[in-house]
Order: sequence, then C-alpha cells, then structure tokens
Amino acid sequence: MWQDPIVSEVRRIRKEHEARFEGDLHALCEDFRRRQAESGRPAVSRRPRRPTRLAASTS
Repeated sequence: MWQDPIVSEVRRIRKEHEARFEGDLHALCEDFRRRQAESGRPAVSRRPRRPTRLAASTS
C-alpha cells in the first residue's frame, strides 16, 4: 500500500513529541500552550456556527 511521506513524517514527529512526555496528556498540552505563547503568532478562535436546517426532502 502506498504511504504518503508527509503523513508519515507528521506521525513520526507526533510520536516523538508524545514520547518526550511519556504519554502524559496534561504535560503534552502544557508544552503546546507554552510553544504557542512563545511563537508570538496570534491564535485563531472563531465562534461556533449554528447548524442550518436542511430543506425537507420532496421525494
């Protein structure tokens, strides 16, 4: 089966990052937040969109 090299690289990096925190999700998220704050780039936050109603089926 064909493997996308970019997806493989992202998965490898994710596993390496996770291994640094020995599977501790809290520590992993704290690291992400710290790195985001240090980057100086703004975080995008959008309001949730309201679901739209689908038109009734005419069939």
